[in-house]
This record gives sequence, C-alpha cells and structure tokens, in this order.
Amino acid sequence: MNPLRSRFLAAALGASVVSLSIAPVALAQPAAKKGRAAADPEGTPPSRAVPDSVKVVRDLVYARYGEREVKLDLYLPRQPAAAKIPCIVVVHGGGWRSGDKTRFAHIAGALAAQGFAAACIGYRLLPEVQFPAPVLDCKAAVRWVRANAAAHGIDPDRLGALGGSAGGHLVAMLGTSAHVASLEGEGGSPGSSSRVQAVVAMATPADLVAMGNRVGLDAELARLISPVTHVSAASAPMLLLHGTADTLVPMAQSELLLEKYRAAGVKAELVKIEGGVHAFWNGTHFEKTIALAVPFFRAVLAPASDAKK
Repeated sequence: MNPLRSRFLAAALGASVVSLSIAPVALAQPAAKKGRAAADPEGTPPSRAVPDSVKVVRDLVYARYGEREVKLDLYLPRQPAAAKIPCIVVVHGGGWRSGDKTRFAHIAGALAAQGFAAACIGYRLLPEVQFPAPVLDCKAAVRWVRANAAAHGIDPDRLGALGGSAGGHLVAMLGTSAHVASLEGEGGSPGSSSRVQAVVAMATPADLVAMGNRVGLDAELARLISPVTHVSAASAPMLLLHGTADTLVPMAQSELLLEKYRAAGVKAELVKIEGGVHAFWNGTHFEKTIALAVPFFRAVLAPASDAKK
C-alpha cells in the first residue's frame, strides 16, 4: 500500500495537518423548542447537476427488513473502464434523524467523475429505528456492493467510504469495527464482508459517550457505536477532515480519533479546513473536499500491482 502523502496534501491544498492529544469534549446542540423539529445540522445541501461523464443507476435495494427496503443510487463513470474500479460508499449526515440518499449526490457525482464508482446510500433514521440500526445499514450497503461488484465493474477488494457529520460517524464505524460481529445485522448479502479499505470521515462524532445525552444513549450502547472504541491495527486508513469554525462537532472529536489511530500504529491524517463550518462540504469548501478525498482514495485504493511500486 502506498504511504499517505500528508506533506503533499498540506502543501498543495494549504491545509494544516495535525496530531494532538486532547480529551473528548461533550457535544452540544441547542434543544428544539417544544412542538418544533430540531434544525437540520447540515442545512440545505447544494443542487448540482450530475456530470455528463457520469451515469446513475437509481433505487437499488441493498437491504430488507420485512417489507422495509433500504436503497442506494450507484454513480458510475459513463465510459467503461479497462479494468475494475474502486467503489466509495457515500453516507449522508443529518444528525441520524434527517436526510436521504440524494443529500450527498453532489459528492457521489464528483467522485464518479474522477473514475470511482460511488454508492450513495440511504439508511434508516431515528426515531423510525434506534441505534445501532444506522450502523447495521451501512455495513449491509458495503456487503451489497461487494456481492454485486462484478455486475458493475467494481473491484470488491478496493472499497472505501466517505461521510460527513452523522455520516462521518457511520463511515468511521465502517473503518474500525469490521471485527465486531454484533454490528453486522441481517440486512442482506450475508456471505460478503463489510470491511472497507479506506475512509474519509468529515466533522466526525467519534466518542458517543461524550454525547450520550444528545442522542439518548446509555453508556454501554454509546461505547459500542463509538469509533474510538474499536480502533485497532486492523482498522482502515483514515483521512479526517474538520472545519475550524465547526460549532456543532468539536475539533477535539477528530483529534481524539486521530490519536487512537496513531496509538494503534494505523495510517491516519487530520486536515483542518480553515474557516470551514460544520457542513463545509456543502459550501465554498466543496472543491477542496474533493481535492483532498480523491488523491487519498487513489493512493490507498491503488491496485495491488501499483501499490508495490
């Protein structure tokens, strides 16, 4: 596997890459007034046309729970590749309570325009379900991609994941908890692995014990679904992106996850997006987000023959 190019990323994109040891900070969000729904933590995602070079296969069912179907949209380069391509599972945010598979469509389209397949997923939200259900859905999505890779020209051994906010939490769980059998669920594709090989996690709640009151979790469940709980030598390489102006998820959450990775001896970097608010990927930092994610995925998900060079 090629080493992560932290110096290249920092110099080329003007971002600061840091490694700090900071204790987790309790996450806080203003309570909704009685009778009103809580504000969407990410605001309104941008509306961007699908690039002409990209085709979309919509409404593919990746998991079933009784009559409940959970779907994804698969973004693919319109021009067939000469070889199988890596796929990125793209997971939206929304506080685990809002959003759907169209919310990160702009990111999925941008990744597909760069030669990746991108599975932009929906997942069951609170309060329809309770934790760990959103985690189980994301794992089912990875298993589905791997089980159906051949039909879409995807390399099942080169899967990544990208998500922001609640989606950042969920992809961080994909990257760290592949060994936790109790988090696999029964959504579908049971014969395939839910392991991913690379993760880009943005504005990531990493220690849910610190935010248990916000999402109504007891300490035991919060530990189970916290990425920091599961970091090991087997965790997937991770690129953490976090806005310096994020007032919803403290930077210390990403710093703590970085420290856990470093202690485990696993590749990880944290890039601070200067002036970036919580959902920086929806605004003026969209291009920078893609410019950081694409070289990371290309380096980590390079074909085995290239990785040896």
